[in-house]
Amino acid sequence: MERQSGFTLIEMMVSLALLATLASAAIPIYQRQQQQRNEQELRVALREIRTALDRYAQLSEEGIIDKETGMSNWPVSLNQLVDGVENKKSTNRQKIYLLRKIPRDPFCDCEGKPNNETWRLRASTQAPGDTSGGKDVWDVSSSSTQPGLNGIPYAQW
Repeated sequence: MERQSGFTLIEMMVSLALLATLASAAIPIYQRQQQQRNEQELRVALREIRTALDRYAQLSEEGIIDKETGMSNWPVSLNQLVDGVENKKSTNRQKIYLLRKIPRDPFCDCEGKPNNETWRLRASTQAPGDTSGGKDVWDVSSSSTQPGLNGIPYAQW
């Protein structure tokens, strides 16, 4: 009588157990890498927006762009950075664009919201940590309160 070649049930179970162990070890590594990617996106987005806000304030201070009477040197919304501001020193009143688009907060769990609504906004007259809004935009922060890999909540970056 010839013996058939193949795997026994025990060999198959051992192989599946080894594969499950490897997969369960790989999942946390993948999740950590995903969080690191999102943190890098957050750093870049915050830098882009804050640089554009500072540039807007500089242009306003230098008198290159108009500001309404009684307003600060800061924009009234993030959309102004994308929509552009009129350069009053140019002969044909060209616009100055400070952002191509408003980046999205990578940690905002808010599907369907436009990018400009994914950020918490702080006005120039507000105390640190107060993001209830105001008449201008002085700073932005993440809307997520979960801690980063460094232990600091994303909202405080």
